[in-house]
Amino acid sequence: MTTGRLSKALQLTLAVIKPDAIAHPLMSEALHQTILDNNFAIVRCKDLVWRKQDSERFYAEHSDRFFYQRLVEFMSSGPMRAYILAREDAIRHWRDLMGPTKVFQARYTSPASIRARFGLTDTRNTTHGSDSIESALREIHFFFPDFNVEQWIEKEEPFFRSGHIRYDDEDQIHKPLSLS
Repeated sequence: MTTGRLSKALQLTLAVIKPDAIAHPLMSEALHQTILDNNFAIVRCKDLVWRKQDSERFYAEHSDRFFYQRLVEFMSSGPMRAYILAREDAIRHWRDLMGPTKVFQARYTSPASIRARFGLTDTRNTTHGSDSIESALREIHFFFPDFNVEQWIEKEEPFFRSGHIRYDDEDQIHKPLSLS
């Protein structure tokens, strides 16, 4: 068994750049670069537009909350970008990078965070990220139904963990060197 950097398996998380940010090409480029600058490997990336029903299904757990309808409408209002990100403790790192959900709070407690820098309101707060391993698995499957987490862990994760990857500018993802 190798020690140090190679000993801890990488964790996957879902990251979503919401319609308010994708509507501004320079902002979406800056957010993509922020992901790269913060040592996340981009495993998958895709642009998509949700129908209202998609948004309702994804946010079903919040259906009794006061913000539910506003969130559903917003998330189906235009294009967004979904990522599967990998790194050690990816969920925690992505959530720290996003900052607090409430933009006003983010500006005071985490001024360098994504939401403090780019967020407009608590709904239009630029990003979404999984809050647990269970959520990450469920959300990755929701956005990337053809992605097999177990297969990725078995076949690709060791390449990502050891740094044997390259960034593909055209596809905007990292690819294992032996599988490229």
